[in-house]
Amino acid sequence: MEQPGSDILDARTSCSRTGGPSFSLRHRMVRAMWSVVWTLLAAWTPAPLHRWRAFLLRLFGAQLAANARVHGSARIWYPPNLIVEENALIGPRVICYAMAPIRICRNAVVSQGAHLCAGSHAVDDPHFQLEAHPITIGINAWVAAEAFVGPGVTLGAGAVLGARSVAFRDIPAWTIYVGNPARLLRERVRFTIP
Repeated sequence: MEQPGSDILDARTSCSRTGGPSFSLRHRMVRAMWSVVWTLLAAWTPAPLHRWRAFLLRLFGAQLAANARVHGSARIWYPPNLIVEENALIGPRVICYAMAPIRICRNAVVSQGAHLCAGSHAVDDPHFQLEAHPITIGINAWVAAEAFVGPGVTLGAGAVLGARSVAFRDIPAWTIYVGNPARLLRERVRFTIP
C-alpha cells in the first residue's frame, strides 16, 4: 500500500527492509530510463551545453527556468521532483537525491560535490520506513563545496552553508553556517540582484 500522495511504498507490506521495493514499479521504471538517458546523452557533455541538459531534464518532468544551469556530472535522482529557478546553478558532481521536491530558488548556487538528500528512514520503525521531505535552497543562497543538506531543510534567502558543512535544521536567511553540525558563524551582508 502506498503512502498518500507518494510513490513510496509502505515498508510493512513491501518488505523493503528485506529486499523488497521502496517505490512503485512506475517510479522505478522512470528512474531506470532516466539513468540511461542521462548517462548516454548528458553526463559526458561539456559545461557550456546547459540548454541541452535542461531539455533532457524537462523531458523527464523537471521544472527549469530558461537560464537555469545544471552540470553534466551532477546526479539528479528523480527529475519530476526538481525545480530550478532563474539563474540558479547546480554545479559539478552535485547529488540531488530528490525523493521529495528539491527547489533551487532564483540566483542560488549549489557548488561542486554538494549533496542534497531529501530522503531518510524512520530509525525507530522496525520496518525502517522510507521517508521523504522537501528541500528548499532560497533566493541568493549558497550551498558551498561538498556540503550536505538533509531532508526537510530550508536555506533561507541569502543563507550560506559553508564547505563540507552538514545541515539537518533550517538555516535562517542572511546567515553563514559552517561545520558538522552546522553552527552560526556570522550574519551575511544583505544584497539584491536585479
